[in-house]
Amino acid sequence: MARKKKQYIFENIEVIDAGARGKSIAKSPEGQVIFLNNAVPGDIVDIRTGRKRKSYFEGTVIKIHKHSEKRTEPVCEYFEHCGGCKWQNMGYEHQLAYKQNEVTNNLIRIGHLELPEVTPILGCKKQYFYRNKMEFSFSNSRWLTFEEINSKKEVDNRNACGFHIAGMWDKILDIEKCHLQEDPSNQIRNFIKQYGIEHNLPFFNPREQSGFLRTIMLRISSTAEIMLVIQLFEELKEEREKMLHAIAEKFPEITSLQYVINGKANDTLYDQNIILFKGKDHIFEEMEGLKFKIGPKSFYQTNSEQAYELYKITRDFANLEGNETVYDFYTGTGTIAQFVAKKAGKVIGVESVPEAIEDAKINAQLNNINNVEFYAGDMKDVFNNAFIAKHGKPDVIITDPPRDGMHKNVIAKMLEISPKRIVYVSCNSATQARDLALMKEHYKIIKTQAVDMFPQTHHVENVVLLEKI
Repeated sequence: MARKKKQYIFENIEVIDAGARGKSIAKSPEGQVIFLNNAVPGDIVDIRTGRKRKSYFEGTVIKIHKHSEKRTEPVCEYFEHCGGCKWQNMGYEHQLAYKQNEVTNNLIRIGHLELPEVTPILGCKKQYFYRNKMEFSFSNSRWLTFEEINSKKEVDNRNACGFHIAGMWDKILDIEKCHLQEDPSNQIRNFIKQYGIEHNLPFFNPREQSGFLRTIMLRISSTAEIMLVIQLFEELKEEREKMLHAIAEKFPEITSLQYVINGKANDTLYDQNIILFKGKDHIFEEMEGLKFKIGPKSFYQTNSEQAYELYKITRDFANLEGNETVYDFYTGTGTIAQFVAKKAGKVIGVESVPEAIEDAKINAQLNNINNVEFYAGDMKDVFNNAFIAKHGKPDVIITDPPRDGMHKNVIAKMLEISPKRIVYVSCNSATQARDLALMKEHYKIIKTQAVDMFPQTHHVENVVLLEKI
């Protein structure tokens, strides 16, 4: 028989801080840290503890005695259930302050780094409807509210199109209006859902691996082009064609309508054959006169307007004069490489995803940029002596790695060739701090600038300029 987990109730506790992964922080009367999902710093609350770790509790607020002055009313009706915008109940100026604190604290505490005067975080002008890409899932097992469950009434319609409930991989929260992507995103999603219900199209069941409607991906670019990719679990040709024709007729503004038949266990599209139904197989993003061709599998920053600000900061930090050799690591589809190319002698981009490199090459041709080259491969394998001998030692390295940061061998090789400047762009300041700690004997931090790409969430980007000592 399993041992029942012991729970504690702590009363009249002040929430004192915001921590990693969007959680708030309180302390028990004995000084033990408690991580909370549903509180704002400054709240006075009663807490029921859940999981107990060695050095902390995980808890839930069961009563609020006093609301924090940092609180604001969430605009989204799904806030309590949808895990996508966990900081929506906190004023935006306070979100920015906690993001800034997280970056600075990580650099100091994890990296033990000496920082110059920190440039204030760059906030986002659009606090809602800022995403250019959204993905939604269908399910015939809609997540039910506590009220629905407690009513014990039979629920006729369990079909849903929305987001996965945190910790429940097979349950989907049905969404009528999402505040992350501009219209016609909501109209398109709701039309497809209603069409499926009215025409008795089976919604996906992840446990049974059955159904028809599986996911949709919507991209709305800064050039006002719209890409819709519908993922279906099985091919029902007649139903599929009728549905796609109905979507195309209802939304003629869709410039790229595509679909994929994916019968495997996961939703990943990168190994799937995506089929064009109507329009073009791509859309374009535009930035400072540069065009970037975006396909269904392309990576592009999901906040177009703020990506432009991020890239301007990166280019400013690089301080190019026109004749430098620049290495752009983890280049993706080569957006940063092409963005800085006009101020460099040549730019060499490296990325592990071959499809992204193909996109980068196409984009360079579209933009008539002749001083960039792109190579596909694992960074720790590509970045070797032969590569450096072929392309020359870089004057500047720009690196924008994934959340895990850079491989230690890549850092060692960077230190060996000693470029004058390194610009490190990161979506995870903790791994950024770890990597910078390995460089601090050889490089000095000149500037650091946080950029908020994702309002209403805890996520934050940070750009650091290093110069050789």
